[in-house]
Amino acid sequence: MCNANESRKDTAEKGGHKCLVSRRNFLITSGVTTTIMVTMNAGTAMAEDVPAHVTEYPRKFITKMSSLKLDEPFDFNYPDESDYSENMIVKMGVKAGGGLGPDEDIVAFNYACTHQGGGLFETYKADTKSLGACPLHLSTYDLTRHGILISGQAYQSLPQILLELDGDDIYATGVFGLIYGRKENLHG
Repeated sequence: MCNANESRKDTAEKGGHKCLVSRRNFLITSGVTTTIMVTMNAGTAMAEDVPAHVTEYPRKFITKMSSLKLDEPFDFNYPDESDYSENMIVKMGVKAGGGLGPDEDIVAFNYACTHQGGGLFETYKADTKSLGACPLHLSTYDLTRHGILISGQAYQSLPQILLELDGDDIYATGVFGLIYGRKENLHG
């Protein structure tokens, strides 16, 4: 390939070295070749059908919607009673991602900070609708936006507990995200 700043005439004058392919043509040709190769391999015997791994979470009664008070978290364990299964459910009074109820303002999250598992117990802030700061490294999470990190050392959102409403009864039905300290959310 020729240097972008060299002309064919300059290269010929430097000893007869002749540029056969310009950088631009090389990049275009390699891009086209890659596209053709990927297209040819798609759908061939190299592709395998991989069955989806579906996790079945237990459906667990948590509390009654009518018993929740504005900005007062209610604690519960889910999906089991093992380490890092402590969670909170709260009615925040503002619409939230994944929110339940007529105002879509009831959400539930795991209490373990995703950075190093620090407990976020009793760190709910009603004025900012956040959880944290973590006592280890000050990670704080926005509960109106699926538990996304606001500040701190964590790099993942808090696991959100998926909720279902049946009349006045609230059930936990799954976990969105990986609970800290686990390879998979369900033990056994």
